[in-house]
Amino acid sequence: MIKFNQDYTEMFLGVVRKYMQIRGGLSQKELAEKLEIGISTMSRFLNQKTKEMDPQLIAMIVAKLAIPLHEIIDFIAEESTSKFKHLVNFYKEQKEEVSGNSESMNRRSTDSGVQGQETTRTMTSAKVGGVNVAFGEKEVVDKKDLTIKEKLGTLSPRQKGFLTDFLDMDTEGRDLIVDLGNSIFRYFSHSKAKF
Repeated sequence: MIKFNQDYTEMFLGVVRKYMQIRGGLSQKELAEKLEIGISTMSRFLNQKTKEMDPQLIAMIVAKLAIPLHEIIDFIAEESTSKFKHLVNFYKEQKEEVSGNSESMNRRSTDSGVQGQETTRTMTSAKVGGVNVAFGEKEVVDKKDLTIKEKLGTLSPRQKGFLTDFLDMDTEGRDLIVDLGNSIFRYFSHSKAKF
């Protein structure tokens, strides 16, 4: 679990606001839209109305605003520095995949699921006058036809954070999680068969 030094929360939020200005004078609403989270969630976080610090949200903000880690290092608990860096890098890589290095790109994003199938939007975007314009069409895709990379793209930030923690574990810890997960999968498979 990633921990933060609560004494430096004000300093961290000040750095976030500074980089919101540096990156184009972003409002809370614009930052929330870029992170694909609710505006109220962003407002509560920036106004310190949340009970706990969400590592995934903090890492997404740092990655999206490209905040240098040396500016917020005091905010991150020393024992969590390595895990936090990995999480930020994960979101940075995800951002690079979405934006790509070319003028246009194709990507899939999941809208909703039915057992065995997902409605997927094939998105294409092009840079028009320096602005990315997205367009696309919906198609029904069997989950089994998605690549691992596409399946990872359908995970929520919370699920991605779990995946990061899982990958940071030693082999014995991973095996234990897999054993527990197999039991849970069998339980849900058995429950679905009854209905």
